[in-house]
Amino acid sequence: MNTRSTLSLITAVVLLTLAFTSIFVLDETQQAIVTQFGKPVGQARTEPGLHYKIPIIQKVQFFDKRYLEWDGDANQVPTKDKKFIFVDTYARWQITNPLQFFIRLRDERSGQSRLDDILDGETRNAIASHELLDIVRSSNRKPEVAEEYMEDLENLDNITVGRDKIEALVLKRANERTADLGVQILDFRFKRMNYVDEVRDRVYDRMKSERNRIADQFRSEGQGEASKIQGNKERDLAKIQSEATREAEMIQGRADAQATSIYAGAYNKNTQARELYSFLRSMEALEKSFDGKTSIILSTDSELYRYLKKGNQ
Repeated sequence: MNTRSTLSLITAVVLLTLAFTSIFVLDETQQAIVTQFGKPVGQARTEPGLHYKIPIIQKVQFFDKRYLEWDGDANQVPTKDKKFIFVDTYARWQITNPLQFFIRLRDERSGQSRLDDILDGETRNAIASHELLDIVRSSNRKPEVAEEYMEDLENLDNITVGRDKIEALVLKRANERTADLGVQILDFRFKRMNYVDEVRDRVYDRMKSERNRIADQFRSEGQGEASKIQGNKERDLAKIQSEATREAEMIQGRADAQATSIYAGAYNKNTQARELYSFLRSMEALEKSFDGKTSIILSTDSELYRYLKKGNQ
């Protein structure tokens, strides 16, 4: 291979390399700016497809065109009514002007850091300017009370602003501060709110005390109802026993009267029957009075003696 051919081959390789390095591709999710010696050249490239730049001396900075996530740190913030809470927030943002974004922030990492300052600051300002009820509630809807012991919920104080409006206020003020950064904050939300540990412990103690009070109320009402049921049971039982005793006495009385009537009728109608009746009564008295160890003394005019004497004859 002669020198001319070698030079031609080298030239072709260099030209081909320059051609490839002068072309870059943007997909649908990207946007870019071209820089020369660290400074932007021309307008931002936002359309997907092939784009060109000067090789070697120009470079391409790519930025995401999609919605980006910002997740704030949980911060301890005092409310207007001096209640300390932890507030955890999140937002969605987008690079709307890549050229301005590059001039002011250079890259997404710097953008996230700047948003930390802006959104955290506006969150603190909003929390400190409103009371706790406005932060945790969005409307003055009437709470549903399922149990009588929850009637106190019906007397909740009305809010004047509400969480939704506070979030919108933070979003508006944050966008005012990011207007010259080439980004737009699309949405801002409170992800989680909670009391600090010291306040949360006091709240839990108060909740426990309230639940114990409700439990004691239920227990007292239950004991009262149990005493009432026990009293009614004893009263009804005494009434039933009294009526049963009265009924038994009446039946026993009627039976005794009927037996006496029968005995009297038989006694008056038949002398032999009277004699048999007297004998049976005497035998019953004898059976109940004597056992194997009993000794008695009878007079000669005793009716029992008369029957015993007849039995020996």
